[in-house]
Amino acid sequence: MVGDSTDGQQSDSEAEIETPDLASPPAIALLYAKGIAMGLGDSVPGISGGTIAVITNIYDSLIYSIRSVEIRAGGFALQGRFAEAWQRINGTFLLIVALGILTGLIVSANTVLYLLENQFEILMGFFIGLVLASSYLLLPQVQLKQFAQVLALLFGIAVTVSIGLLEPVTAQPSLVYLFFSGALAICAMILPGLSGAFILLLLGAYQYMLTALVELELLTIIVFMLGCVCGLLAFSRLLAWLLRNYHQLSYSLIVGLLLGSLSVLWPWQQVLEVFTDADGEQHVLQTGLVWPLNYTESTGQDPHLLAALIAALVGGGLVLGLSKLFADKA
Repeated sequence: MVGDSTDGQQSDSEAEIETPDLASPPAIALLYAKGIAMGLGDSVPGISGGTIAVITNIYDSLIYSIRSVEIRAGGFALQGRFAEAWQRINGTFLLIVALGILTGLIVSANTVLYLLENQFEILMGFFIGLVLASSYLLLPQVQLKQFAQVLALLFGIAVTVSIGLLEPVTAQPSLVYLFFSGALAICAMILPGLSGAFILLLLGAYQYMLTALVELELLTIIVFMLGCVCGLLAFSRLLAWLLRNYHQLSYSLIVGLLLGSLSVLWPWQQVLEVFTDADGEQHVLQTGLVWPLNYTESTGQDPHLLAALIAALVGGGLVLGLSKLFADKA
């Protein structure tokens, strides 16, 4: 993890990007696996790729690398200095992570999405274990004796919980609206605890974009993707600046965002509102949290309480075990 120094003392030099050593096939395979996990996370409500990047200890490197995609690197490429451009943007790291994310999104269609549909309580229990364990591991980077960091942590919790309580917009979106929706959604995807898909639901653009993808409305898709690219490049610069200059304060906020996501990941939820897309598929818009002992009475479904608790322990144990394994290899 980059930035063991105190807040405000880190250099803003672009050469300070620390990434995993990718000189060996096992290191490449490990980074690829982390990318797959990010892709899987992006398909789960309440879990973003940013959450997984924090859990797998590549968040700083990812933000700094995305931030390095800039005009100067493009200038190198236009001059035919491709090796310098590739090195400047940390191309190998970004390519491996991107391939992993793409693989994870493809795999999720047959695994995570199936579990969401058929074993929701158990899957959410597993992700709660991941989030709790990763928050525990990040606490050493947070000095809770400082009022500003406590405030940042509480603010992060409030942001995630508040977003989960918002009512979605239902107005017909324009192309300009879709551009900014893409920019906001991609920002959420690289922020731990926030789901890009959920942000699109709140903005009223989720169903519209699903329809555009199914019907191959190229103009709509291109405008949305341009918004994603612009949002990613702009927001990554803000995050990189914060991580360099206010590292501990930034991680206080990140831990708060993670802890706030627990309200979205709560395994026992009662569906309050749904909508039906153009293909006749129903998507959940709003849910209410239910106490597990009242779950069967409220929903008519088995709470799978023991299985969910075991899954949470497995998820937490997995994070702690991998952290110990990585620490031993360091």
